[in-house]
Amino acid sequence: MASITLPPGTQLEAGTLQFLSDTRLLWIDGDWIAPKSGKTFPTINPANAQILAEISLAEAADVDQAVQAARKAYETTWRRMLPAKRSTLLWKLADLIEANEQVLAELETLDNGKPLAQARADVKGAVKHFRYYAGWPTKIEGSTIPVSAPNKLVYTKREPLGVVGLITPWNFPLAMAAWKLAPALACGNTVVLKPAEQTPLTTLMLGPLAKQAGFPDGVVNIVTGPGQPTGEAMTLHPDIDKIGFTGSTQVGKKIMEAAAQSNLKKVSLELGGKSPNVIFADASLDAALASLTWSSFYNTGQECTLGSRVYVEAPVYDQVITALRKSAAGLRIGNGLSNPDLGPLISEVQMQRVLGYIDAGKSQGARVLIGGERLQGELSSGYFIPPTIFAHNDDALRIVQEEIFGPVVVLAPFDGYESAISRANNSIYGLAAAVWTQDIKKAHRFAEDVKAGVVWLNGYDLFDAAAPFGGYKQSGIGREMGKSAIELYTQEKAVWVSL
Repeated sequence: MASITLPPGTQLEAGTLQFLSDTRLLWIDGDWIAPKSGKTFPTINPANAQILAEISLAEAADVDQAVQAARKAYETTWRRMLPAKRSTLLWKLADLIEANEQVLAELETLDNGKPLAQARADVKGAVKHFRYYAGWPTKIEGSTIPVSAPNKLVYTKREPLGVVGLITPWNFPLAMAAWKLAPALACGNTVVLKPAEQTPLTTLMLGPLAKQAGFPDGVVNIVTGPGQPTGEAMTLHPDIDKIGFTGSTQVGKKIMEAAAQSNLKKVSLELGGKSPNVIFADASLDAALASLTWSSFYNTGQECTLGSRVYVEAPVYDQVITALRKSAAGLRIGNGLSNPDLGPLISEVQMQRVLGYIDAGKSQGARVLIGGERLQGELSSGYFIPPTIFAHNDDALRIVQEEIFGPVVVLAPFDGYESAISRANNSIYGLAAAVWTQDIKKAHRFAEDVKAGVVWLNGYDLFDAAAPFGGYKQSGIGREMGKSAIELYTQEKAVWVSL
């Protein structure tokens, strides 16, 4: 483990240091396993570009070993386990995650860069998801169907898919792992889980915690590495029955192609977004403005649902811009362990990508109101960009149409409802949308007309384990969370009985 530079007055938990002290191996069949090639790659602290740990790189042979372990566990133990027992194990895993909240939060902050308070919130969210889905195994029901044929009884069963491959992103590593892992296990599947190569630490810790909770060996397997070769080996593997993926639309399309080439495995995709946040002149501006800073810049803009396109009705446009500039300028930026408002971007690559979009916005005529340059001084070794606000009135701009995934928001005025809904829908994405108005008819009309999988009326970024989440258009396929996720990880069987 490389030395870790800590902000003044901070100290890491002993468990955090212990977890970072060794080269992290793959978690396969209930144990730490070295990759067959012996290859590793570093995971980097984005706050200062220092190496945190060396991570094992899984290649096709390692993925195959994990799949074989998952298949054996599925056939011999997991699919035959009583639903109530699966519920108990999921609840125990939630308890263990909760008991290790501080260690998991510190690992998440070091690996991802996010403020420690936000990392703790992610851990608490993961606990809630496991507890919610702990209630589901005993409630996955079939039905009887009245058919037109005489003397026939027809009933349906919901059964697990088998072995599922889960690929999670770097912006909410532990939370997104819980979103997928909890329902997959609740439904009776075994799992091969690959975290993003940039942020593997908290996901890797789930392996030994699952074993401690009592999960049979092979039910939860964790492999680490980049999209190629690790993710590619998963999507092409003929004995993986489904891929659940969260990430970019570009990669999601490649996963669909690979799934079709291998065994026509099922695919669910939670992909990109460019969500419209629409503020009408009749809105409660105090409420809208109180939300606007975080709906624009939370997690340093690295969240697919954020309202990165803000449309404001003309009479209050200047007032909104003035307020957002002031609040954005007051955000504290720094090392996540010092618990600022915003941390760094995830990597050098992502930082340069965001800076490229900022340059494109400037060159195409959008007006920078604040930010727009990499931070220097004491933060110069990390990947820090301050909140950046563009004003524009051209929805064809790249910064308006393409997902930036950084602390960049674009604001434009509009006149009237029809203009607002037309511009809100002018996107290849359809993940989320929000509207601010005190006219309840207008709010519900907007919810009806906007093409998005999640719509917030007079609020933003509201989530619950029981409520479905997913997108329209190129924002994905399928719905996570709630009952919808049970349908993602089961298949329906019809049984005909001759009486």
